[in-house]
Amino acid sequence: MRGGGLLVAGTTSDAGKSVVTAGICRWLTRQGVSVAPFKAQNMSLNSYVTREGAEIGRAQAMQAQAARVEPSALMNPVLLKPGGDRTSQVVLMGRPVGEMSARGYHNGSRAELLETVTGCLEELRGRYDAVICEGAGSPAEINLRRGDIVNMGLARAARLPVVVVGDIDRGGVFASFFGTTALLAPEDQELVCGYLVNKFRGDVSLLEPGLEMLRGLTGRRFYGVLPFRHGLGIDEEDGLRMSLRGSVRESDTAPPHGEDVLRVAVAAVPLMSNFTDVDALAAEPGVLVRFVDRPEELADADLVVLPGTRGTVKALEWLRRRGLADAVVRRAAEGRPVLGICGGFQMLAETIEDDVESRAGTVPGLGLLPARVRFAMEKTLARPSGKAYGEPVEGYEIHHGVADVRGGDEPFLDGCRNGAVWGTHWHGSLESDGFRRAFLRRVAQAAGRRFVPAPGTAFGALREEQLDRLGDLIEEHADTGALLRLIEQGPPAGLPFVPPGAP
Repeated sequence: MRGGGLLVAGTTSDAGKSVVTAGICRWLTRQGVSVAPFKAQNMSLNSYVTREGAEIGRAQAMQAQAARVEPSALMNPVLLKPGGDRTSQVVLMGRPVGEMSARGYHNGSRAELLETVTGCLEELRGRYDAVICEGAGSPAEINLRRGDIVNMGLARAARLPVVVVGDIDRGGVFASFFGTTALLAPEDQELVCGYLVNKFRGDVSLLEPGLEMLRGLTGRRFYGVLPFRHGLGIDEEDGLRMSLRGSVRESDTAPPHGEDVLRVAVAAVPLMSNFTDVDALAAEPGVLVRFVDRPEELADADLVVLPGTRGTVKALEWLRRRGLADAVVRRAAEGRPVLGICGGFQMLAETIEDDVESRAGTVPGLGLLPARVRFAMEKTLARPSGKAYGEPVEGYEIHHGVADVRGGDEPFLDGCRNGAVWGTHWHGSLESDGFRRAFLRRVAQAAGRRFVPAPGTAFGALREEQLDRLGDLIEEHADTGALLRLIEQGPPAGLPFVPPGAP
């Protein structure tokens, strides 16, 4: 089958493209097919560093895990990281190449990237039996079609068959399928092979009349109806698209191992990045994680987390306007635990000198850690590892801010601890099971909680179980035989045109 391919498009953002792509990757891998994920262009503040030091979207890293292959910059050649003011940092082949406005990007730069994108895809197709590509947003965004490199522009350049995913839980899925197809040019419609219903609740037989009518209207088949399942999401692509205010993440598998639960409050700062860092905490039985934006919501928290952000100075200003900064300073004075990760670590420092990201010059930090931060033009991209609290730990770094640590009670990864305040640039460190348990024991002690980390929680194994459930979803509810034929043979000839089409 060497070089087979498929593009998973969606009627909307968040229709389930990432999940379906990961599920197909895991299903194919279990069939003995070598497979790689691919997303030509991703807009996300949740990113990951590959072993070769390249920055890609976390969703593609998770899809690579689903495929049981090492993540690579080839799998996400273009990454856009929004920074506010209608600009984004453009990361090309894992390295930042500059800031660009949305208008500037859409008005020409994307077309210039098509050769790079298709080259990456072809290299992957030469290495693997199949490449499962994920689209972005909707392929029917006709205002952006001219410079498209991630949906139908990619499909047409690489002659990829396309399956469109629709989220029926939102409603209007039949109209969305029909309208998506009917707004495409005839040459694009030739590649749209059919549809996949996602997040269905109820009796599938009730859908049959609608499925049959849409087959008649479009001449295209359905490749399955996936049922609604809780907890099947992989790492979210973009915190900007969702409001995390009040969202709660917690283990639903077991009660607390000790006598108390441990409450974690994560400040929902602007341009929050890699908020998936706290997923490992939420996987611990008895740990309740919630995202907050008011100072009174910190009152009952045993641990406050200041997460990463694409705008450290802006996030710090937001903390001060909301009264959260004063609440965090009071906590520290009372010896109550605070953890800063990446941008959150930088906010805890004495001063921040930023002539790169915000261009605000030197501004005072919260002054809770003896460190001074200076933003460098060169971005740090690294995969550090070591030992802390007697346990092995590894993570990844993505930051322009360089911290000069000048003391503290003890080192903490690349940062330090001062009293009950910890700071580090390492993302993903809490996924190291032994280190996470050791850290939580210290937090519980400082918070006066009789919380005991469960000894058997293995975050990596939980992730694998989640990916297997995605593979099961495809295997049990999709027409896998038809999907495999598409991947191997490409789009069938003679798919009918659905008017009116696009110019």
